[in-house]
Amino acid sequence: EPFSKEPNNLTNLNSFRYNGFVHKKTLGIVPAKDNKGFNVVYKRQSKYRNPAKRQCTVTMKSGPRRALGKLKKVINKNKYRRDLKQAALKRASAVLRSQKPVKDGKKGKPAKKTE
Repeated sequence: EPFSKEPNNLTNLNSFRYNGFVHKKTLGIVPAKDNKGFNVVYKRQSKYRNPAKRQCTVTMKSGPRRALGKLKKVINKNKYRRDLKQAALKRASAVLRSQKPVKDGKKGKPAKKTE
């Protein structure tokens, strides 16, 4: 499948639905600058004729469960691209998962003795 690197494309797939340029309303999930949480980037309807001020960014870093719940509410309550809800939640949870510290798998297991 052809891939795409454009901003606000949640799945990085080259398809009309996930395209970040052609729609009036777009939704993007990017990691926060301090690596705690994620930013939700969307287009404001009020600044339609001013593209520089049209992008709006909201940072969500109140813990993984609460942040994902907030994201779900933002999408559902504002009726903002409900078709992208599942893709946005997947992207946000992947970003949060990448920010977790790596567990040491060897800690609980005793070393195997080879003879």
